[in-house]
Amino acid sequence: MNKIILTSIIIFFACSSVFGQSNDEKYVKDVKSIDAIINAYYDVVSGSSSEPWEFERDKYIHSENAVITRLDENGKAESHTLEAEYIPIGLSPKEDFYEKELKRKVSKYGNIAQVWSAFEIRTNPKTESNIRGLNSIQLHNENGRWFIDSWTCEMESDKNTIVTDFLNEE
Repeated sequence: MNKIILTSIIIFFACSSVFGQSNDEKYVKDVKSIDAIINAYYDVVSGSSSEPWEFERDKYIHSENAVITRLDENGKAESHTLEAEYIPIGLSPKEDFYEKELKRKVSKYGNIAQVWSAFEIRTNPKTESNIRGLNSIQLHNENGRWFIDSWTCEMESDKNTIVTDFLNEE
């Protein structure tokens, strides 16, 4: 009887250590550098319709009070929290969606960083698209890891050649 109880306890703790990883253990590689967190930023939103959303990972790379701002084609800003970002995503069926980064420019001073990142939206990871935008991403480093504090996105349009201008910049 004691052998059964002892074996059960050993199996329980073994399974807990394998399946009960903390977010720090699962996603620590995503926040160790600016490049790693920006790569994770694009990775969490990209994937096929059969892959689950990575809300837990996305929340981990953002700071607690992260703000998302989108500019419409007239330059009008609309801001909301990360949690508000998840509502329409969670209510609609997932489709094949890939954000492919085209160019990145990083400025870092002390524990703060600003990343400019041009991207392209695709429905197939291998097929180029003309749907492009520019992200302005603000980050800070705290306790040996990076956090995304906010990001602002503006899409390219016939009236606004923001991505073309950014890609052509030295």
